[in-house]
Amino acid sequence: MSNGCAHGSQTGEDARKAEDAAIQQSLSRIKHKILVMSGKGGVGKSSLAVHLAAGLSMKGFKVGLMDVDLHGPSIPRLLGLVQQTPLHNQDGVFPLTVTENLKAISIEMLMADKDTPTIWRGPLKIGVIRQFIADVIWGSLDFLVIDSPPGTGDEPLTVAQTIPDAWAIIVTTPQEISLSDVRKSINFCRQVQMPILGLVENMSGYICPHCGQESAIFKKGGGRKTALAMNVPFLGSLPFDTRVMEKGDEGRVYLFDDPSPSFRSAMEGILENLTAALEKGQAPEPIPTGEAKSDRKPKADADTLKIAIPLAEGRLCNHFGHCEQFALIDLQGKNIIQKVMVTPPPHEPGLLPRWLGEKGVDLIIAGGMGQRAISLFNERGIKVLTGAPQLPPEELVAQYVHQALITGENVCDH
Repeated sequence: MSNGCAHGSQTGEDARKAEDAAIQQSLSRIKHKILVMSGKGGVGKSSLAVHLAAGLSMKGFKVGLMDVDLHGPSIPRLLGLVQQTPLHNQDGVFPLTVTENLKAISIEMLMADKDTPTIWRGPLKIGVIRQFIADVIWGSLDFLVIDSPPGTGDEPLTVAQTIPDAWAIIVTTPQEISLSDVRKSINFCRQVQMPILGLVENMSGYICPHCGQESAIFKKGGGRKTALAMNVPFLGSLPFDTRVMEKGDEGRVYLFDDPSPSFRSAMEGILENLTAALEKGQAPEPIPTGEAKSDRKPKADADTLKIAIPLAEGRLCNHFGHCEQFALIDLQGKNIIQKVMVTPPPHEPGLLPRWLGEKGVDLIIAGGMGQRAISLFNERGIKVLTGAPQLPPEELVAQYVHQALITGENVCDH
């Protein structure tokens, strides 16, 4: 790393505060931060990160691409930047220019010997990544795409903790061995409270370079099924195109260099879904019917939001009026400050809206509910979100406050 940064000579608590301030200052000028993850290696994660950044830049956005993979960085080679060294001064390090709208930097670029293996323990890696994020001078960006190593180790964890408003995109291939690992990545994001933009299935069908026909030699559809089962958005599928690898070996971006219609169309769909999800993620209110994504944010930190969730066997119960218990959860900001389990009174028409209203409930997250009951709750100022998945209450609330709760149709038919 550069030793010319302003806080490099400080130590202890002062150095940490200076580094935090530098990180905050750098990130404050970046609108959207996206961490590209995968459960295992070899699924094309770095290639997707490059094409996401390239595709966004082609749409006119100002984009930065950051590689925080300490052990196997790929971005310099994929972009043809291996022989280039970024400039730096006393304020930090300047990323390299790829195109007018795209800049990139890799932690490998700051190492003296790029062929020497990095043998570092966790605390050292965490410190290096934090300083790296603090030192890079991006200027104003619409998007920062961050490529991390596969798995759920120190690098993605450090990014999640250092960039609290980052979103995750998780890459998989259709095979079950990859899908089993990607489920761990999904649960990792939920545990560190990082909202998931969506899942991308890479190598979904092989595109013949001679005839242009597609063949599902690696299977297809596993990513979509996993996304549905794990209740995360599905951004789209990318075909297996040998020219992606050929261009990458040459240090050229396939999307910049006359890609096949299939690849271009698939990439365009992913980018459209990505930008649409981010736009919805900024909306302050949920769609009350629960047909799409709940975007309602909790009250201001000084207030408390009380959420009621009907349960059966510890998970959301689709039959609202016949649940075993209600979880009443008090939120302050994004933090659960209290959870109380209560047994509902015997089911009678109109009773539950009055009973929950008396308990100060502001919001109900439900699987299904009759329209008459929804109207009664709304009359009492209680909002109802239907079509939620059958998950434990804490997980539903965590997804809700981080704007990552995806809901479907109201499962009630009366």
